[in-house]
Amino acid sequence: MSRRLLSLLLAMATALTLGGCGGQLEGVRLTIATGGTAGVYYQLGKALSGAWERDLGMPRPTVLPTAGSVDALGKLEAGEADLAFAAADAAVRAFDQQRPNRRLRALARMHDDFFHVIVRAEIPATRLADLRGLRIATGSAESGTRLIADRLLEQAKLSAADLRQSPTDLQDSIIALKRGELDGFFWSGGLPTPTVREAAASLSLRMIDLSDVLPGLLDKYSSVYGSATVPASTYGMHNGPITTLVVRNFLLTTEALAADTAAALTEGMFAARDDLIRANQVALSLDTRSAIETAPIDLHEGALRYYRGTKV
Repeated sequence: MSRRLLSLLLAMATALTLGGCGGQLEGVRLTIATGGTAGVYYQLGKALSGAWERDLGMPRPTVLPTAGSVDALGKLEAGEADLAFAAADAAVRAFDQQRPNRRLRALARMHDDFFHVIVRAEIPATRLADLRGLRIATGSAESGTRLIADRLLEQAKLSAADLRQSPTDLQDSIIALKRGELDGFFWSGGLPTPTVREAAASLSLRMIDLSDVLPGLLDKYSSVYGSATVPASTYGMHNGPITTLVVRNFLLTTEALAADTAAALTEGMFAARDDLIRANQVALSLDTRSAIETAPIDLHEGALRYYRGTKV
């Protein structure tokens, strides 16, 4: 059998399988809380929205940009969104604050984010403590970036008075950097983040190594953080490989979402993996085995039904 014919048969099988979900989702209207329009959450949310409309026969879900994980979780808790992308640290912090009938549940672990501390190449800083007194954008107040930034700054024994913090999102940070209004910025995102890669192509930038502050942070938050190396080739910046913080990202909902709907959405997400990869290559890491690793947030009953059906 030719590869082309095999691909066609697989596509037809997927369409037939998902076609059974179309009837039950025909009138289901959903809102997906993402992050800022320059970030990975928004790109994946847009791709999912289109794929679910196409494959599940449902109205196209509304993609709602937010300031980041903390803001998105707030909208999920308030019932302003039915699903939300969020980092594990923000999700765990919010877990016990959810109303009983809107308890957080996960559909999948999506990908891992890498923390970026980026400065102009001429800035003579090699560690976080060297940023004292510089103009650094630390992320929007309700973002996952800001949550990590505050924890890292505490490890480096820095305060708001020591660092001239500017709470802006990624897009505004890069605009300010180009205008000479900032010395650097913090960002938590997939690797690579296209907006950061574009900035590195036109500006001389450098990433700061965080290996000196990570041990203390990992001791406190081992359930949500890890560490990894960012290769020098990732952005072509003016430094070698660096060590930084890694945080998992989840696609979350609440117990208010019907089990049948959650199962169909989870199945539809994996069927749309190619769409997600086209939106951002972080989706290359999405697979059923890693997707179930959402502890301490439990999988939604419907998502669990899907994973059990795939014999994960």
